[in-house]
Amino acid sequence: MWLTRISVKFPVFTIMMMFCLMVLGLASWQRMGVEEFPDVDFPFVVVYTNYPGASPETVESEITKKLEDQINTISGLKQVISQSSEGLSMITAEFNLDVPSTTAAQDVRDKIASVTADFRDEIQEPVVERYDPSANAVMSIVFESDKMDLKSLSSYLDQRIVPQLRTVPGVGTVNLLGDAQRQIRIQVEPQKLQAFRIGVDSVINTLKSENVEVPGGTLKSGNSELVIEINSKVLHPQAFGDLVIANKNGAPIFLKQVAKIEDSQAELETGAFLDGKAAVAIDILRSSDSNVIEVVDETYKTLESIKAQLPQGTTLQVVVDSSKSIRGTIGDVARTIIEGAVLAVLIVLLFLGSFRSTVITGLTLPIALLGTLTFIWAFGFTINMMTLLALSLSIGLLIDDAIVVRENIVRHSDMGKDHVTAALDGTKEIGLAVLATTLTIVAVFLPVAFMGGIIGRFFFQFGVAVSTAVLISMFVSFTLDPMLSAHWAERKKDPNKKPNAVKRFFTWISNKLDGLSDVYEKLLKLALRFRLITILIAVASLFGALGLSKLIGTEFVPVPDKGEIRIKFETPVDSSLEYSQAKLQQVDQIIRKHPDVRATYGVINGVTDRGKNHVSLRVTVTPRTEREKTLNDLNNEFRERLQSVGGITITSVASADETVSGGQKPIMISIKGPDLDELQKISDRFMAEISKVEGVVDLESSLKEPKPTLSVQVNRLLASDLGLSVNQIANVIRPLIAGDDVTSWQDEKGETYDVNLRLTEDKRTLPSDLQNMYLTSNKADANGQPIMVPLSSVTKFEEKLGASQINRRDLAREVLVEANTAGRPAGDIGTDISKVQADFDLPPGYSFDTQGANADMAESAGYALTAITLSIVFIYIVLGSQFNSFIHPAAIMASLPLSLIGVFLALFLFNSTMNLFSIIGIIMLMGLVTKNAILLIDFIKKAMDRGEDRYEAIIASGKTRLRPILMTTSAMVMGMVPLALGLGEGGEQSAPMAHAVIGGVITSTLLTLVVVPVIFTYLDDFKNFMLRHTRKIMS
Repeated sequence: MWLTRISVKFPVFTIMMMFCLMVLGLASWQRMGVEEFPDVDFPFVVVYTNYPGASPETVESEITKKLEDQINTISGLKQVISQSSEGLSMITAEFNLDVPSTTAAQDVRDKIASVTADFRDEIQEPVVERYDPSANAVMSIVFESDKMDLKSLSSYLDQRIVPQLRTVPGVGTVNLLGDAQRQIRIQVEPQKLQAFRIGVDSVINTLKSENVEVPGGTLKSGNSELVIEINSKVLHPQAFGDLVIANKNGAPIFLKQVAKIEDSQAELETGAFLDGKAAVAIDILRSSDSNVIEVVDETYKTLESIKAQLPQGTTLQVVVDSSKSIRGTIGDVARTIIEGAVLAVLIVLLFLGSFRSTVITGLTLPIALLGTLTFIWAFGFTINMMTLLALSLSIGLLIDDAIVVRENIVRHSDMGKDHVTAALDGTKEIGLAVLATTLTIVAVFLPVAFMGGIIGRFFFQFGVAVSTAVLISMFVSFTLDPMLSAHWAERKKDPNKKPNAVKRFFTWISNKLDGLSDVYEKLLKLALRFRLITILIAVASLFGALGLSKLIGTEFVPVPDKGEIRIKFETPVDSSLEYSQAKLQQVDQIIRKHPDVRATYGVINGVTDRGKNHVSLRVTVTPRTEREKTLNDLNNEFRERLQSVGGITITSVASADETVSGGQKPIMISIKGPDLDELQKISDRFMAEISKVEGVVDLESSLKEPKPTLSVQVNRLLASDLGLSVNQIANVIRPLIAGDDVTSWQDEKGETYDVNLRLTEDKRTLPSDLQNMYLTSNKADANGQPIMVPLSSVTKFEEKLGASQINRRDLAREVLVEANTAGRPAGDIGTDISKVQADFDLPPGYSFDTQGANADMAESAGYALTAITLSIVFIYIVLGSQFNSFIHPAAIMASLPLSLIGVFLALFLFNSTMNLFSIIGIIMLMGLVTKNAILLIDFIKKAMDRGEDRYEAIIASGKTRLRPILMTTSAMVMGMVPLALGLGEGGEQSAPMAHAVIGGVITSTLLTLVVVPVIFTYLDDFKNFMLRHTRKIMS
C-alpha cells in the first residue's frame, strides 16, 4: 500500500495531516448550526381571511371555495386543507418537499390576488403566512405590569413590541393573547334614533365622511407655494358626540343625543393564563423553513433590547422555550458519543493488554470524529439528532479498522519481524479486506441517503455522515496506525522483571481468550462435521425470530419524554370566552394539585386552535430523571382527574413534543364526501367502531356540534314596496349586532385606534331586539319625513342549527377523525383501524383516507425497502469484485438474515418497537455484519490459495480471526450501551436503534463464526462440482 509506505517513511508529515483534520473539525464545530432533526419540514402556507359575523356556510361559499380553486392550480402542491368556521376561513396549502416555502407563499399571494378584488367590502384582506398551522409556539412570553391597566398594556404591546418581534429572522407569525386594546365605542340607542326618525345608515355615513383629512392642493404666488389641507379630524374621543348627524326642523341633531360614546377597550377575543392567573402573552411561531434554535436565540437578543425599553413596573417572562428540550437532547446524544468512545477504548485495552496498542487504535476516534465534522459542515449539514446518531453509531465502526490493522501488525511482529517490516506487511496483508469492509458500509449507506419522501430527507445527512466517517477512519488506519506501530515500538520484555498487578490482570485475560479459542475450535469442528444440522438450526432460529417479529409493535417515531404535556379541551360550541376562562381555571386547579406538576400555561382561542371554545393548557412536569412515572402514566392520570369537570370535552392529553408529527395526533383518518349530514352519520358510526380498538384515547371528530343560528329571511316584495333593499337591511343589521369599525381616531402621539359602532349590550341579547329595530325607508311620508319601517314587518325569523365548522381537503368536504394512543404503539392500532375500515360499508361517493403518522409510516416503509434491496445488491457487487468470484460473496451475504434473529429478540426483550430509528439500526447492521464475515472468508481464501487443505484453512483462520472479531463486536456493543440505556431527555427515541444494533451484532457474530464457514464449504463444493461438469462438457 503506497499510502502506508509514505506515512511510515515521513512520520512528521503524517502527524501534521492528522493535526490538520482535527483543527478543521474543531473550527467546523464552532460554526455549525444546531437543530433537532434535519430540515424535513414540508413547506406550509396558511391563508387567513376574516369575515366578521359570517356563518361557516357563507364563509365556505364566499371565501374558501373561491380561494381553494385558485390555489389548487399552483404546481408542486401536495394538498389543500381548509376550515371554514364562524367569521374565519383558514386554508392550509401543503407543498412538496422540494418547493421553497418563500416561493410557495409568493405563488399563493399571486394566485389569490385576482379573486380577492371581487370580495365584499366586509371581508377583510386575506393574510398569507408561512408556518405549519398544527405546530406549536416555539416561544411564549408573558408580560405583566403593576403600573398599566390591561387596555394600556395591550395597546403598548401591539404597537411597540409585536412589530419588533415580527422582524426577527425566521419568525412565521406573532400572536398577541389575552389582550384588550383601546377602542372608541359608539353605542347606539335604537329608541332615540326612532324618536328622531333617523336611520343607522345616516349615523355611519356621518362618521365616515366627517372624520377626515383631505389635501386641498397648493396656492402658488411668485416663488413660494402654500399647501392647503382640509383638516376635520376629531381631536378628542368625546368630540365624536358633537358631530351633526341630521337636521330636523332647522335644529341640528348631534351624535351624543342618540348614542353613548366611550373611550374604552375592545371585547376580549383570546385568553392567556400563567399558573391560573390571567396574563397578556405573545406566542411566536416559526416559519416552516427556519431553525428553532436560531429563531429562539434571535428572539432572546431582541428581548434583551425590548427589556431596556419597557416602561417602569412592566416585566416580561419567557414561559415556553421549545429550544431547551432540543438543546438537552442534543447535549445528551453528544455525551453518549463520548461515553461510548471511552467504553470502546477500554474494551480494546482489555483485549490487546497493552497501553501502547490502545493509544494507537484509540487515536483514530477523535481524529475520525473531528474529520467527519469538517465534511458535515462542508456539505452544509447541521448538528442534529441524525448527524449525531450517525457519529455515535460509527464509534464501533471507526475503531474497528484500527483494531484490525493494529492486531495484524502485532501478530506479524510476534513472528519475529522488525517493526517497520511488521507494520508494512501487516497492513498490506489485511489492506484489501479492510477496503472491502469500508466499501460495503458505504454501499449500505449511500442508497439510504438517497431515499425519497420525508424519510429520505431524514436519512440523507445520516447516510452521508456515516459514509464519510468510515472513509476517514480507513484513511487514518492506513496511515497513522502503521506509522505509530513502526516508530513507537513495544519495549522488549525483561524476563527477570516481576510483572505488576495490571500486567498480571492483562495476562490472565489473554489466557482466558486463548482458552476461548480452544472452545471455539472444538465448536467449529463439530459444526463442520454436522454441516446440515448446523444449517437447519440457523434456519429454524431465523424463522423463530420472524415469528417473534409479529409480537413487536410498529410506530413512526417513539414519543420522547421531555417533561411537557399538552392538554386540549373544548367547551360547548356556543360558549362565551368568560365560560371557557372559568373552565380553564377549574382544570388548571385540578392539574396543579398533582405533585409532579411544575408550571402551567393556558391559552384560549390561540393561533393554532381557533375558536373561543378551544382551550389548550401546556403543563410542565418534573424532569424525567426525578420522577418514577412515565409520561404515559401521567397522561392517563390527568385524563382520569379531569373526568370530574363537567361541561368540557377533553380532545387531547399528550406529550407537547412534536418532533416529527408536527403537533398532530398520531391517528388521523379523513372521511370525504359531499353532504355534511351524511358525513355526520358516517363519522358517528365509524367513531363508535374505532372506540372499541384497544389503546385509542382522546377520540375526536372535526365535525363539531351544530351551532344555533337565527336565520333572517327578507320578503323582497314587501321590502321594495316600502322603499327598502336587501343590501340596505343587511348593512344596518351587520354593524349594529356584529359591530363595525366605521372609522379610526388618532391620539396626540400619532397612534391610531378603531372607532366601533354597535348597539348597547342590553339591546343585542334576544331575537326580539332584532325584530324591534327600525329602518329608514327611501320613501317619505306626507310631511316629507322618511318612513321608518320596523324590521319585523319585512322579514321572517327562523331559529335553526347550522354547522359550526366545515372542513375540506383537496376540494371536497371531509370529516377528520383523530385519536391519541395510550399503552400501545400507533402502528398496531393503525392496523386494527384499517381492518375496521375494510369491513365498514360506505355509501357511494364517500371514501376513507389515512393521514398523519401512519400515512408517513406506510410511505417510508416502501422507501426503506427499496433502499435495503439496493444496499444488498451493492454489497454483492463490492464483495464479488474483491473476491473475484460470483459464488463466495453468497457465504458472506448469508450472515445478513442471521443478524435479524438478534434484532427481533432484542426489540422484544427491551419492549421496543419497530420504528424509524430501529430501521436505521437494521440498515446499520447490514454493514457491520458483513464486516466480520469478510475478514473471516478473506483469511480462509488466502490460506487455500497458499495450498492449505480447506478444513485446516478454516480452522486456522477461525482461530486467527476470533480475537479481532470478538474485539470489534465488543467495541461496537460498548459504543452503543450509553445510547441503549437512553438516560437523557428524549432518550426513548434513539434507544430502539441501539437495541437493534446490539442484539443483531451479538447473535450475528456468534453465528458468523460458526455458520458462515459451513455455508462456505457448501458453496465451495458447489463451485468445484460446476467446474468439473463444465470441463466434462468442454472436453
